[in-house]
Amino acid sequence: MARPSSLFLALVLVAAMAPPMALAFDPSSLQDFCVADYTSNVFVNGMACKDPSKVTADDFTFSGFHRPSDTSNAVGSNSTLADIHVLPGLNTAAISLVRLDVAPFGLNPPHTHPRGTEMLTVVEGQLYVGFVTTAGKLHAKVISRGDAFVYPKGLVHFAFNLTPRPVWGIVGLSSQNPGLIRVADSIFGASPAVTDEVLAKAFRIDAATVQMIKAKFGN
Repeated sequence: MARPSSLFLALVLVAAMAPPMALAFDPSSLQDFCVADYTSNVFVNGMACKDPSKVTADDFTFSGFHRPSDTSNAVGSNSTLADIHVLPGLNTAAISLVRLDVAPFGLNPPHTHPRGTEMLTVVEGQLYVGFVTTAGKLHAKVISRGDAFVYPKGLVHFAFNLTPRPVWGIVGLSSQNPGLIRVADSIFGASPAVTDEVLAKAFRIDAATVQMIKAKFGN
């Protein structure tokens, strides 16, 4: 019989995986599987399939969620991602998984996934989570161990650790390649840079303030 901690983690993983399967938007497989062929030069919506005779169990296996990621950065969060780029068996499966680690008082900053709905399940700790609708309304609340929260596809969202203890969770996404756009990084750290005039007018600040913020993002 599984230990309670192992059973709890197994339930978390199942809960994280189920909604993306039901809300899949990626191309569907027309065969048992379509393991990604990383050596192929064929450009398709997704990835070309590996010869089934060369597929092994390793193509469906990912190891890495047992280790916390390094959160010693400016925002105090990091993630371990299992998507099509590291797990070839996910090709056409319309799902990816992430381990999210957030340091004490750390933030998973506002961002969006243009190709996937997200479901975050807290494994240990407590997070203040939320998203903003296209009408500008914030939906946010504090969730704790065993709680789950859904971020609708494409909407800007965040997760903030309000406590002095580290937090981690498992995230399910309804795409093998959900994409990631960090709001602040994409606006102030774009290359080539967005002009100071555009940002000053958009954020109603002066050019000097724009330049100060850009400097924090490498521009």
